Amino acid sequence: MKKLSARRRHPLAAVVVLLLALAATGGLYAAFAPAGKAQADESSQSLTIKEGKKLYEVGCASCHGTGGQGSSDGPSLVGVGAAAVDFQVGTGRMPAATSQGAQVPRKKPIYTQAQIDQLAAYVASLGAGPSVPTKQQYGPDGADIAKGGELFRTNCAQCHNFTGKGGALTKGKFAPTLEGVAPKHIYEAMQTGPQNMPSFPDTTMSEKNKKDIIAYLNAVNGDKTENPGGLELGGLGPVSEGLFGWIFGLGTLIAVAVWVAARTAKAKKS
Repeated sequence: MKKLSARRRHPLAAVVVLLLALAATGGLYAAFAPAGKAQADESSQSLTIKEGKKLYEVGCASCHGTGGQGSSDGPSLVGVGAAAVDFQVGTGRMPAATSQGAQVPRKKPIYTQAQIDQLAAYVASLGAGPSVPTKQQYGPDGADIAKGGELFRTNCAQCHNFTGKGGALTKGKFAPTLEGVAPKHIYEAMQTGPQNMPSFPDTTMSEKNKKDIIAYLNAVNGDKTENPGGLELGGLGPVSEGLFGWIFGLGTLIAVAVWVAARTAKAKKS
């Protein structure tokens, strides 16, 4: 007993006990703390989805069905993803007016961004789909503007015009102007393909290419004091250029022809 008591009173005994206590505390924290944080995140996400479902039932279910399965008045939302909701609701296209035309136009959104996030979370819970992009994905850092212009002219200019001013389509539809559209919404439109637009998922057009296109649009439609190419005629392409040519170019030629003919006739009389 005396030997055991002496061991307990050894000078290093307190240090050993302290180290064991610290190790036990660290182990318990590592075992329980991450689980608690994950549980809190899951609870927060569940609350967001719950609030989004309430908003959906009031503003969307009448057209898209109570479970997002769609109806004769609206397509299915299962699998469209959060990005499609953020684009459609964030640009005011949804909820749509009761008397729709050939195409749902852009208008002022009726939901706040927090409510849009809740709706997007609920629709995303119905089926996997494209998520809302981050600023790193659509921001200008590291973008190649020249490459973006090449990609835009190849894939988008046929409808949106070569500077994104928009254009007419068949049966009363149109490609909207991209001037003043948030970069996030342009990225989401490419990702999801709203209305008449084809979709460009990452398997078709990489994330870097989308970033390049957005940087190009920002360059041609952003703040600028002068156009290096001279008079841009509104950037509307062959329509305005052709009109200018017919009115001023052909008009000038006709005026010159009339003037020459008049002088010739006058000379002959003299």
